[in-house]
Amino acid sequence: MLRTHTCGELTQKDIEKEVTLCGWVHSRRDHGKIIFIDLRDRYGLTQLVFTPKPYSDTYKKAKRLNNEDVVKVKGVVNRRPQGTENPKITTGEIEVLVKELDILAPSKELPFSIEENVEVSEEIRLYHRYLDLRRPSVLEKFILRSKFNYKFKEFLYKKGFIEIETPYLSKSTPEGARDFLVPSRLNPNKFYALPQSPQLFKQILMVSGVDRYYQIVRCFRDEDLRKDRQPEFTQLDIEASFIEEEDIFSLVEEMLVYTFKDVLGVEVKTPFPRMSYQEAINRYSCDKPDIGEGKFRFLWIYDFPLFEYSQEEKRWKSNHHPFTAPKDEDIEFLDREIGKVRAQAYDLILNGVEIASGSIRINSLSLQKKIFSLLGITSQEVEENFGFFLRALEFGAPPHGGIAFGLDRLYALITNSESIRDVIAFPKTQKGICLLTQAPSSVDETQLKELYIDLLEEGGEQ
Repeated sequence: MLRTHTCGELTQKDIEKEVTLCGWVHSRRDHGKIIFIDLRDRYGLTQLVFTPKPYSDTYKKAKRLNNEDVVKVKGVVNRRPQGTENPKITTGEIEVLVKELDILAPSKELPFSIEENVEVSEEIRLYHRYLDLRRPSVLEKFILRSKFNYKFKEFLYKKGFIEIETPYLSKSTPEGARDFLVPSRLNPNKFYALPQSPQLFKQILMVSGVDRYYQIVRCFRDEDLRKDRQPEFTQLDIEASFIEEEDIFSLVEEMLVYTFKDVLGVEVKTPFPRMSYQEAINRYSCDKPDIGEGKFRFLWIYDFPLFEYSQEEKRWKSNHHPFTAPKDEDIEFLDREIGKVRAQAYDLILNGVEIASGSIRINSLSLQKKIFSLLGITSQEVEENFGFFLRALEFGAPPHGGIAFGLDRLYALITNSESIRDVIAFPKTQKGICLLTQAPSSVDETQLKELYIDLLEEGGEQ
């Protein structure tokens, strides 16, 4: 290791120790015969002291330092003179008298100040995201995100869930948002699709006997972007066999009590209030009402309609997705009044925002085929798009269900962020552009030929 300690670690107990620190020059104050530098890493700040005697060469180097230069220093920990302590930082009672200074990497003049109180446009911050992430207030959100992810995994592992990664190169299927397509070089004129969710894979895992599955997974949707949407996003995906809605509710509530307590020190009260979809519409004219008291206001919404009618397409569509099971007592309406059929589906609302959605799935082959038929999906389309899944249902599918959390949205709420872009390390703009890398971008014509792709002009001509 190049360092013996971090910049947020040293205290009075380290006085007279020789230490080595690495970090960025946060600020420099030259008082003539003494130079003070605040050295920063992600753990905090440590004040460095440079004097011309007896370390004249080191002192001369320090006079040439600029903000954000990366340095390594070796020195001795001293107590700060009385009256100069800084109670706002962990290391505020000590300073390091520097004997040796190595400049590991110089920095150009910054395009903007990374001080917390300096406002900079989002466009500039995302273009120079590596600088923006150096701000403690920005980085803290990702530290919190990491802690929550760890605690979610820890909880589910203790509950007997198995973490299994599902494919990113998958099959394009209808009944959802637009897919991101990936051409296959080895299979000319055929395409993979990046998954909008691991829906069918996790259900097949249930058929496989994996009765408790989870993963933190990236998902992709090619849709128009809004403040709370990104083309790629992260889900906490949970699925289990031999369960009912009540089991999902209790599991999720216990998990949130566990994680909020460990990460935030917040006591989450359970059980969460519940409201049917119809009651929410009747009382609040929406299915995501913000009710209750306290900083974190959770609410279950359940009994959604299984179908919704599209006036534009003049047909019935799935309200959630076509693999959601209808309520047992409503199955009779499938033959005559499908608008009355309620789903075994549920959303979890936090402060008026949907953070998770799930359902009990269809495990009957005949019922699944009937739902496809009611949605106007032909037998040929079913075979082409879902044949592999229906074949799995022929071999004994257990009752199963699950839920998926939109983690970006959850963490934006927890950190009181204006947008989910604030809790994504390298987000896209509302036009789907990564300002840091300028993706999407053009590719070499040779690559296109290998993929058997011809480009069209915007007007439609080759």
